Amino acid sequence: MSYPRMKWLTVPSSGSLAGETASRNRYGQYKRSRAIPVNPNTTFQGAARTRVSVNSAAWRALTDIQRAGWESLGSQMSRTDALGQSYTLNGFQAYCSANNNLSACGDAAVSDAPAIATPAGILTATVTATAATLSVAYTATPLAAGVKLMTFAGPQRSPGKSFEGDFRLIAVSAAAAVSPANIFTAYQARLGTPVLGQKIFFTLQTHKGGFPSGPFMTSVIVTA
Repeated sequence: MSYPRMKWLTVPSSGSLAGETASRNRYGQYKRSRAIPVNPNTTFQGAARTRVSVNSAAWRALTDIQRAGWESLGSQMSRTDALGQSYTLNGFQAYCSANNNLSACGDAAVSDAPAIATPAGILTATVTATAATLSVAYTATPLAAGVKLMTFAGPQRSPGKSFEGDFRLIAVSAAAAVSPANIFTAYQARLGTPVLGQKIFFTLQTHKGGFPSGPFMTSVIVTA
């Protein structure tokens, strides 16, 4: 039996079973027919998979003392699952989380667990978007010493859309960079030239030492 996407009341559920997928959004629980995930095998997807493989191999090479350090760090790192429930990471998850972030920002991996030092997030952001320019003016500026700006963006959407669930890492700034972040070339290479009247969503996070700040979300409609 397949279900249309509809609100329903039952025990909170998330995941797929046979041909059905259970999930939730801001309107409540719903079920839908299971969809086969898209696997485009892009260069960016390959790079992400490579990071996971490298981290898995490196984890096996750590000493017991180093793994214990990551277990301790993971117990301090909280996440929220698809049902809105909080949980903490195990040592391997903490190791991959920190080193995936370091790799994405062009920094060297670390074997010893660092102390948590979440950087201050972006306070304000104003995006300017045309067919020839795309920049993000942000505060505070410049960023603090050792802090980089990670800019995530989504594909171009209808201007009436109010939610984005497909963010890609577009650009990472230099440490202590000064506003604005000019990301036109990076966005164009990844998601195409901005089109007049289309809407683009952004998530901005600062990063330092393997730890990102909380996200700052914004959007812009491409102008002439």
